[in-house]
Amino acid sequence: MATQGQVITCKAAVAWEPNKPLVIEEVQVAPPQAGEVRIKILFTALCHTDAYTWSGKDPEGLFPCILGHEAAGVVESVGEGVTEIQPGDHVIPCYQAECKECKFCKSGKTNLCGKVRVATGAGVMLSDRNSRFSINDKPIYHFMGTSTFSQYTVVHDVSVAKIDPKAPLEKVCLLGCGVPTGLGAVWNTAKVEPGSIVAVFGLGTVGLAVAEGAKAAGASRIIGIDIDSKKFDTAKNFGVTEFINPKDHDKPIQQVIVDLTDGGVDYSFECIGNVSVMRAALECCHKGWGTSVIVGVAASGQEISTRPFQLVTGRVWKGTAFGGFKSRSQVPWLVDKYMKKEIKVDEYISHNLTLAEINEAFDLMHGGVCLRVVLNMNA
Repeated sequence: MATQGQVITCKAAVAWEPNKPLVIEEVQVAPPQAGEVRIKILFTALCHTDAYTWSGKDPEGLFPCILGHEAAGVVESVGEGVTEIQPGDHVIPCYQAECKECKFCKSGKTNLCGKVRVATGAGVMLSDRNSRFSINDKPIYHFMGTSTFSQYTVVHDVSVAKIDPKAPLEKVCLLGCGVPTGLGAVWNTAKVEPGSIVAVFGLGTVGLAVAEGAKAAGASRIIGIDIDSKKFDTAKNFGVTEFINPKDHDKPIQQVIVDLTDGGVDYSFECIGNVSVMRAALECCHKGWGTSVIVGVAASGQEISTRPFQLVTGRVWKGTAFGGFKSRSQVPWLVDKYMKKEIKVDEYISHNLTLAEINEAFDLMHGGVCLRVVLNMNA
């Protein structure tokens, strides 16, 4: 492309400081260096993790920065040594890298990757510990190694999943975070079996993806728990079979569920990030074999607690990141499943807006009236 090797000036939503509205700015995006890829972002979705860092509660949050981590686009250029990705490829940038060479990747036990984490956690690129974004020579930090609220972004090549060019980017952008996190929590982390009873705490996008995954796994009952009863109708479409609003009960929610399920559920999933709900999710599990998976991200400094006897008597507490999916290997597989209509994606998208409307998009998300908002980056 004509822009190869050149600095590109484009629009991006910049978070100058915590809790202040994002500002659409003209940013300069430097060319990719060795092991890097520059992507033209066409569509990006909003996720609560973006809002968490923007709020100032994230200890790794750096300002000014460009947020965003659930997106899809087309490769504009690649840096030296990049062989698996080429200009023109359709891709999903992945905050969870996969180098296939580090101790984590080679273990066969996790989808976590250690190669670029030291840089992405510091808001910079690995090769020179600098940012590729600037405004009038002032560096702007990267976010989660993706920074998709920019019309162009630079990411590490180990964080790029090449996908079917026929897949609609305005839909499959969701496969960069929330939907795989929910599906994978069920399929990879918990490994839910047919006939299982499942409880899902929090019926946002991730919780609904958990329900969808549980239905596909053959769960016999999928109990949705949320304090907003308006979410229940939507949740039926994703496989939830029954609903509980904790506000309707005087007893602790874990006791309500234990009573409803003859001793507790086989699997529970906490999709909120609330440590007291995490405890309830564990304690509603069946004695002897119940497993609870923490999916939601709690605020910095928060700690979980329960009586050790809960674990001594056979319950298991575990967590999951990106649903245990290996990004470069398995995101293309998820895209293929979507193309075969084997998983839902379109149904999670409740609103379509533009980059200029990003602050309104976050208002919608916080208002609880939407699932995923997708932004058209070039409208």
